[in-house]
Amino acid sequence: MEIRRIQIFDTTLRDGEQTPGVSLQTEEKVEIALALAKLQVDVIEAGFPVASPGDFEAVSQIAARVKGPVIAALARANVKDIDTAYQAIKAAAKPRIHTFIATSDIHLEHKLKMTRLQLLERVDEAVRFAKSLTADIEFSAEDASRSDRDFLCQVFTRAIAAGATVINVPDTVGYTTPLEFGALITYIREHVPNISQAAISVHCHDDLGMAVANSLAAVAAGAEQVECTINGLGERAGNAALEEVVMAINTRREFYSAITNVNTRQIYRTSRLVSTLTGIAVPPNKAIVGDNAFAHESGIHQHGVLNNPLTYEIISPEVVGVSRNAIVLGKHSGRHAFEERLKHLGYEIDTDMVNNLFIKFKDLADRKKMVFDKDIEALIVEKAAVRPEWYTLAYYHVVSGNQTLATASVQLKTSAGICEAASCGDGPVDAAFKAIEQAVGFAVGLHDYQLKAVTAGEDALGESTVWIERDGRTFNGRGLSTDVIEASAKAYVNAINKMLAVCGFPAIEQAAGR
Repeated sequence: MEIRRIQIFDTTLRDGEQTPGVSLQTEEKVEIALALAKLQVDVIEAGFPVASPGDFEAVSQIAARVKGPVIAALARANVKDIDTAYQAIKAAAKPRIHTFIATSDIHLEHKLKMTRLQLLERVDEAVRFAKSLTADIEFSAEDASRSDRDFLCQVFTRAIAAGATVINVPDTVGYTTPLEFGALITYIREHVPNISQAAISVHCHDDLGMAVANSLAAVAAGAEQVECTINGLGERAGNAALEEVVMAINTRREFYSAITNVNTRQIYRTSRLVSTLTGIAVPPNKAIVGDNAFAHESGIHQHGVLNNPLTYEIISPEVVGVSRNAIVLGKHSGRHAFEERLKHLGYEIDTDMVNNLFIKFKDLADRKKMVFDKDIEALIVEKAAVRPEWYTLAYYHVVSGNQTLATASVQLKTSAGICEAASCGDGPVDAAFKAIEQAVGFAVGLHDYQLKAVTAGEDALGESTVWIERDGRTFNGRGLSTDVIEASAKAYVNAINKMLAVCGFPAIEQAAGR
């Protein structure tokens, strides 16, 4: 039996960032890209460079700093987009231009206002221009699953003849089903005469909840590359989840006659990093990376797993980087034990980072009886997300009760000194947020707020996530503490720092009427 190697094309930084409410800074994108390289994905789609100067800068930074995977940039089928994409990725060791245009009649008529002949000419011109810049070219037929099959095959034939090395078949609106999509891949393989000169890729959306199933059906039908995102992030209902696609192929290797290059032990850590930096929580019942993925509530299940994990676990937790050993250290644990635990969890961290994390750990251990693996992972992700900060929470004090007006006072550290303020609010969190607004001196539009426990127990580490809005953009912030008010205040300050990094003080002051 011949085993095929399926290429994993990760588009978390491009399609994943189009998730409503997600706005990543350049350093955060680089941090995720470095994690994806450690995960050993084959291709990282770093972004859409022509979309904004910020996107161009992020793609350029990733191309220059991330080694290993192919670095791809998205471009519409026109000279400006393609040239901009190339300028952003030209520093990469393995650059790829990914150009696209819609091929369905509904898009031709209502969006592009083009005839089929005009579209074929556009595809030829765009791919040839891209090929003149770099060797690795991917062409995508947007809305392929709703396109006329014969015309779609004509488009792919033309794109390959012009120099495309990968042709992508997107289910752009998540409309197709596994049986239909598998048949479409088979049809393309049989009716594109030069198909042997290019790899077949698929890109499925989850509008009907079938993105992973459709992707796997395509693999079974001969597709050689799957485009997906960490945690299934993406436009509308999202994309095929990388962790589910990879582990399905890994677990059912004989069925699909396929493997991937992915280092599965990095899956859980990458999922946590992406969840933290995007502010999008992973549902507890999420396959592979959810908190309940390896939990066994039923007594019958527990008994079976204790006797032999294979009775109810088709995947060992360790395979995706989840440790079975929950309780790890306490306040009397030394630096060596802490460093050994980091290594056991699979983290390769430099000495300075370990020293900083150990200080955080000792502070946490003073507040908690027991420190869990998830507590340590939360600290690591928090440190990974460090960026230049305008404000740091130095002090807070809250008075609240069911018959008392909630009041809060805060003190923030800045490069210019200390700023402090007090305010009242509808509960302690609202009062703290309003006091922070008073201290920074401008209005902050709170969009959403979440609070959850990282681990179980009365002294659990609390994780707060807030979303704020400015000029139509959303920024998320995160805070950790055993005190939920402190965690919430830290998250609010963190979100403000992110907003200032993008908008800057002048824009804020002008918006505030200063």
